[in-house]
Amino acid sequence: MASKLVTSIFIFILISSVTFSGACNTCTPTTAPPPAPSCPKDTLKLGVCADVLGLVNVVVGTPESSKCCALLEGLVDLEVAVCLCTAIKANVLGINLNIPLTLSLLVSACGKTIPPGFKCE
Repeated sequence: MASKLVTSIFIFILISSVTFSGACNTCTPTTAPPPAPSCPKDTLKLGVCADVLGLVNVVVGTPESSKCCALLEGLVDLEVAVCLCTAIKANVLGINLNIPLTLSLLVSACGKTIPPGFKCE
């Protein structure tokens, strides 16, 4: 009788360990990719940045750049680049533009830099 009980317990433990350990072979923890950066500002308001593009020599602090840059105040370089990229692609500026050149001009007019590796696509 005792041997049947020991055998039953052994079989139960064996089946349990095989069942539970096999169920989690694919349970490796995964990390979600970081969320894509988004613009924390209302992109439609960035239409005022079109005025900056009308200047031949953009000077930081001019009324045209001040209107645009005031909307982007407090944002880090990546957020500024994302906001302006979104505005350019959505054509809220109202003109067809060369995206990399326009982005570079607008970002620098606000005293910011495009982060290395950032692409406006």
